[in-house]
Amino acid sequence: MLDLKLEDIDGILVRYNVALEKEMTPDEAAEELYPKDELIYPIAKSIYEGEEEDVVDGLKAAIAAGKKPIDLINDALMVGMGVVSKLYDDGIIFLPNVMMSADAMLNGIEFCKSQTTEVPEPKGTVVCHVAEGDVHDIGKNIVAALLRAAGYDVTDLGRDVPVDEVIEAVVKDKPILLTGTALMTTTMYAFKEINDKLLEKGLKLPFACGGGAVNQDFVAQYDLGVYGEEASDAVKIADAILASGNDIEKLRAEFHKH
Repeated sequence: MLDLKLEDIDGILVRYNVALEKEMTPDEAAEELYPKDELIYPIAKSIYEGEEEDVVDGLKAAIAAGKKPIDLINDALMVGMGVVSKLYDDGIIFLPNVMMSADAMLNGIEFCKSQTTEVPEPKGTVVCHVAEGDVHDIGKNIVAALLRAAGYDVTDLGRDVPVDEVIEAVVKDKPILLTGTALMTTTMYAFKEINDKLLEKGLKLPFACGGGAVNQDFVAQYDLGVYGEEASDAVKIADAILASGNDIEKLRAEFHKH
C-alpha cells in the first residue's frame, strides 16, 4: 500500500496549476488581467469568452467614443488575446478556449478593417504547411489561426504540400519564419529535403517543425530546424525572431526543452 503523507499529496496537486485553480477560477484569473479602460475592458473580456458579436459591439462603442479602428487592433484586440495567451501558458485554460478566442479576435480585426481605409501593419509574414504526403491539417490550422491572431500575415499552403511549392512560397513571400507539421512518420522526412533546398538557395530562415510524428531530436538534425512542442510555440518563435533575430542556435536554446 502506498504510504502518502499529506504534504506529498499537496505536492502532487500543485502540478498543472491545480493549486491555483482551487484558489481562483479561470474567469477570476482573467478578471485580474483585463485592462481597466472602460472602453477596452468589454472587448478584452469578450475575446476571452469567445463571443464574436460582443467583440464587435464593444468595438462599435469604442469607435463611437472616438477610438480609431486601426488603433483598436493593437490597443484592444491584441490586449484581449494577450490575456488568453497568458492564461493558456499558465495552464489555466486550454486549446479549445484559445481557438474560440482567436476566432473572435480575427472577426474583430476584420470589423476594424471594414471601418477604416488604413491598413494595419503586420508584424511579419509566416509560411505554414503540412508535409508532402500528409493530409492531417488540424495542427497546421491551429498554428495559422494563432499566428494571425497575434498579428502576423500567414501564407497557408494547406496540406500535402510538395517540397518545391514550399520553396517557391519562401522565395516569393520572404517570410521571417517557415512552419511545417507532420502527423505521419513517413512524411516528416520532407522537412529535411526542404531544409537542404533552402540552404542551396542561400535562404537561412528558421524552420519551425512540429506535429505528432515529429520530435526534438529529429528536428535538431537539420541546420534550420527549430522544434515546436505545441502549436502556440509558433507564435513565441516568431515573436522571438522579431525581438532578437533569426539565430537558429539561440532559438533552439530557448525552445528545445528536452
